[in-house]
Amino acid sequence: MQPFTFLTAIDEDAALAAAARATFLAGGTTLVDLMKLHVERPLALVDINALPLTEIAELPDGSLRVGAMVRNSDMARHELIGERYPLLAEALLSGASPQLRNMATTGGNLLQRTRCYYFRDTALPCNKRDPGSGCGAIDGYNRIHAVLGVSDQCIATHPSDMCVALAALDATVHVRGAHHERSIAFSDFHLAPGDHPEREHALQTGELIVSVDIPPLPFARRSTYVKVRDRASYAFALASAAVALDLENGTIREARVALGGVATTPWRSHEAEAALAGRRADPGVYHAAADAALSAAVPRRHNAFKIALAKRTLVRALARAGALA
Repeated sequence: MQPFTFLTAIDEDAALAAAARATFLAGGTTLVDLMKLHVERPLALVDINALPLTEIAELPDGSLRVGAMVRNSDMARHELIGERYPLLAEALLSGASPQLRNMATTGGNLLQRTRCYYFRDTALPCNKRDPGSGCGAIDGYNRIHAVLGVSDQCIATHPSDMCVALAALDATVHVRGAHHERSIAFSDFHLAPGDHPEREHALQTGELIVSVDIPPLPFARRSTYVKVRDRASYAFALASAAVALDLENGTIREARVALGGVATTPWRSHEAEAALAGRRADPGVYHAAADAALSAAVPRRHNAFKIALAKRTLVRALARAGALA
């Protein structure tokens, strides 16, 4: 790890004043790992743990505003999150380990970086880490890599569980810059690799995530998150599905579907939602929706199994959500 300057910010203004020359440090559960690997090499860190962004508050329209410094474990155990958005609580609790969840923050999770072998090893080519060097995963060992949202420059999988649930919930990310504030729809926050895999999100230089708003969605109470992985805990998803169903007399009036572990971004599947809307909640419809969700998948040598796995994962999540009272 190279030498760096360490700063501490006591409020948002102080953090933003330092942002031009420093990288924000929250829980550090991703950043510190990558610094040890020399993937991230910041010259300065600004510690933002003292910022008063640790509350979850209900807004007048029924939305919940989650501060950027809310720890994953606190959000998962919050009464209103569990009551209104069980898919989000389940997604959070399926991630990492209790120790990491106690440190990881909402804002940091939004910026979580890929677990791609080639990205994390500076001896190997990676367009995300070193633009123009090539993508070692495409013709290399790509078992954990993405089949949706890929390009000929990058097939790295987005790792977050929390973000899959937030994609299904149409969240909004609020950010501040030194002289401005703005809101970013969750669907616009993470960027597919395209020709520029080094561009992972819509934040501008010097911007700070301050909160995430989760809109009221009454039928999200009938929701679930299913994660399939190599071991029962402390493992990233090979495939996951966040699902919420609006049911009336056995018919699906509306659905929300997002997939994880199989895409370069938290993957909202409008194709699956369209295949479910207005149909009976039964296995045949669930399977049709799963086929629609993976219709654009691009398999590689070692990850083709993910297509069938993701379909089965989504069907299981739909069946589970459909059975909820």
